[in-house]
Amino acid sequence: MRTTRLKIENATGQNLSASLEMPVDQKPHSYAIFAHCFTCNKNLLAVKNISRSLIKSGIAVLRFDFTGLGSSEGAFEQTNFSSNVQDLVSVANYLKTNYEAPSLLIGHSLGGAAVIFAAAEIESIKAIATIGAPSDPKHVKHLFSGSLDEIKLKGEAQVNLGGRPFKIQNQFVEDLYTKDLYSVISKMKKAILIAHSPQDKTVGIENAQKLYQAAFHPKSFVSLDGADHLLMNKNDSEYIGEVIATWAKRYLVIPQNIKLQTNHQVLGYLSKDDAFTTQIKAGNHALIADEPIEVGGNDFGPAPYDLVSAGLAACTVMTLKMYTSHKKWDLGNVQVHVNHKKVSEINEEGKKNKVDVFERIIEMDGDLDDTQRNRIVEIAGKCPVHKTLHLSSQINTRLK
Repeated sequence: MRTTRLKIENATGQNLSASLEMPVDQKPHSYAIFAHCFTCNKNLLAVKNISRSLIKSGIAVLRFDFTGLGSSEGAFEQTNFSSNVQDLVSVANYLKTNYEAPSLLIGHSLGGAAVIFAAAEIESIKAIATIGAPSDPKHVKHLFSGSLDEIKLKGEAQVNLGGRPFKIQNQFVEDLYTKDLYSVISKMKKAILIAHSPQDKTVGIENAQKLYQAAFHPKSFVSLDGADHLLMNKNDSEYIGEVIATWAKRYLVIPQNIKLQTNHQVLGYLSKDDAFTTQIKAGNHALIADEPIEVGGNDFGPAPYDLVSAGLAACTVMTLKMYTSHKKWDLGNVQVHVNHKKVSEINEEGKKNKVDVFERIIEMDGDLDDTQRNRIVEIAGKCPVHKTLHLSSQINTRLK
C-alpha cells in the first residue's frame, strides 16, 4: 500500500495526525475514514489490519488520531464526544477538498458511535460499519465510574484507562448526556453493518442488538465469535476487514472494469483519462503496465522495460528447467535476476548510439559440478527471449 502522512486542521485550528493509505496497483474507487476506539490511536494493530483488507479491495483508508491523542495536537481533557464527531467531519471535508469525498465510515468502540453521528452530517457517506460499538455514548463513563464523584466535585479527575493516565473533565461527562444515539440512527437511512463479539466484556453484545433494532434497513449484523473488544487476535481483525470490504461494495460506486477483447496475442489499452497506466490482455491474463511516479506515472505496474526484463527472466528459468530435466541433473530452485540499462557507445561510423544492456544473474540450488554449472550458463544464452533480444527483430506496424 502507499501511505501519505497528513496534518489535517480540525474545527479549532489544531492539527490532526493522519495516514492516508492507497492501493498499490490501482486508483481507489472509494475513500473511507476509520475512527479508533476511546483513548486509542490510529496505529492500533486491529485498525491497521482492517485498513489493509479494505485497501486490497480498492478502498483508500484515512486513519487519524482524535484531538489530544496519538500524534494529534490539543489536550485530551479539553475534548469530548462532540469534538470527536467534529474531528470526523473535518477529516471528511479535507478528503472532499483534496482527494474525493468519503463514502464509507468505520468506527471501533466509541469510534463506532461517533461515526453514526458524523454520518448524519456528512452527505457523501453511503455506508457505515461499527465494531464493538456502544448503543449509547454514555456507556463509556463506566470506565471511570469510580471517579465520577470527584469529577463532579472538583470539575476534573485523573483516571487510569488501559494502563495510562488521562484527565477527565466534567464537561466531557455532561457532553455524553446530550447525545441521543437512537434519535440519530432511527432517522438515518444509510446502510449500516454492526459487528460485535458475543464475548465482548467491555461493550456487551446487547449494545449491538439495540443498535440493530433502532437502525433502518439496509442493515446487517456480523458476529465476531470468540473475539475480544480490541480484536487483539490478528485473525479477528483481518476477518472483519474482509467482511466490511465485501459488504461495502454493494453500496459504493465502483467503476466497471473495461473488458479487453482482442483476436491477437497481446492488447495494450490506455484510457484518455490516464497518464501512462495501461491495461494489458495477454492471452487469458490481465496485467497492468505503468511508469514510475517521478516521470508522471502512477507506478501501478511494471514499466515496459521491466516487462521485457521479466520476459527474459521467465524464459531463462523455464529453459534451464527443461534442459536440466532432460539431462536428469539435480537442479533445485533457480532464480534469475535481470537489470536493464542504456549505455552510450561509438559505432563504426564514429556516431554515438544508445545500446540496451541486460545484466542477467543466475542463482541455483542442487548437486551440480562445475562443468554442469558452466553448461547451464551457456544454455541460458539459448533461451528464445534471449535470442530475440540479442538478434535484430522486425516489427511491422499498421493502422486498423
